[in-house]
Amino acid sequence: MTTSAVTPSIRTVRGAADEPHPTNGALPAATAPTPPKARRRWGLFAAMVLVVALGALGNVWLLASTTTAQEVVAARTTIERGSVITRDELMTVRVELDPSLHTVPGADLNGLVGQRAALDVAAGSLVTSESVTGTTVPPNGYSLVGIGVAQARMPGVPLLAGDEVRVVATPQLATGAGADARPVSVAAVVVGTQPGTDATGAGAQTIVTVQVPSGDAASLAALATTGSVAVVLDSRER
Repeated sequence: MTTSAVTPSIRTVRGAADEPHPTNGALPAATAPTPPKARRRWGLFAAMVLVVALGALGNVWLLASTTTAQEVVAARTTIERGSVITRDELMTVRVELDPSLHTVPGADLNGLVGQRAALDVAAGSLVTSESVTGTTVPPNGYSLVGIGVAQARMPGVPLLAGDEVRVVATPQLATGAGADARPVSVAAVVVGTQPGTDATGAGAQTIVTVQVPSGDAASLAALATTGSVAVVLDSRER
């Protein structure tokens, strides 16, 4: 009987013999895997920026094509009728326009400087072509006369440029045949007012500058020198 020796097969683990064995009985440290490097996708980033830019441009184009807002001239401060318009009194605004309004384009703002206000323009109101006039004051055939008037001899409301008034002589009370004489008056148009100084101790006067026909200028100036005149405001309804 033949006896054969069976040799057990020995499995060799690849790399096991190469690994160092700790001498102190501790387990070998695990090696952390190296993460893959992130790849920067510059093409995708550029495409996103392009989409955002195109979206913004599209919104601007859509807004411009669907709105009728335009830049026009408005009053920064109140402009009184008859006053000379200055640059500081004007500004530009963007508004939806009504075709019935004759507004002044913002590009024409500088052309309004130096002209006179034909109407009272409140602060924040739009300036129209009817709001200004290029008429020189005084025009040909008219003169300007300054009158010092005491506060008690003026209307209780502020006088505005363009107001039609009558300058009335107020002589001292008289007796006799001339007591019932009709007071002398001169029709005029207010150009402007400014406060005066109290030089006599009787109270400060208001200097009222009025426009009258040149033929009435001398007589009105003579009345003004007496210091005894009153200003009557006539109707502002036109």
